[in-house]
Amino acid sequence: MAKYRKLGRTSSQRKALLRNQVTALLNNGKIVTTETKAKEIRKIAEHLIALAVKERDSFEEVTVKAKVARKDKDGKRVKEVVDGKKVTVYDEVDKKIKKDLPGRLHARRQMLKVLYPVKEVPAAQAGRKKNTKQVDLVAKLFDEIAPKYENRHGGYTRIIKIGQRKGDAAMMVQIELV
Repeated sequence: MAKYRKLGRTSSQRKALLRNQVTALLNNGKIVTTETKAKEIRKIAEHLIALAVKERDSFEEVTVKAKVARKDKDGKRVKEVVDGKKVTVYDEVDKKIKKDLPGRLHARRQMLKVLYPVKEVPAAQAGRKKNTKQVDLVAKLFDEIAPKYENRHGGYTRIIKIGQRKGDAAMMVQIELV
């Protein structure tokens, strides 16, 4: 028996399809697809969630000094004239950052191999390029999804049968995060 379903596609098409659907599942929480695709998506998604649960607390908080531009009351950068040139004024600030330990860093890179970058477009400003923002799905996995499943050993997804598709009678299902 094969280790995976081929889904009638070449390997590159199949990998792209599964990566896209896993990304959509983790971003939205549930998707509708065919039963065979859902069974393949489940394997990948559960592996990523298990990685996130395992390495959830594997970081240390570090305080670093950072240069931040000084801003006026309107939120614009303060400029100062030095040697006839306008130069932005910077202040040194202490910032706390999360530094990944080696296991979490490896898990993060494994997740980035599978997940596509996602851009979120607000409904009010649809079509505007400057209002889109990048969604960090790996951070969402570690910060939102993993804490929900910390006491659960597997079974992070659920497949619910919807019925047959009208065109080709393929069994349609909804796969969702439990």
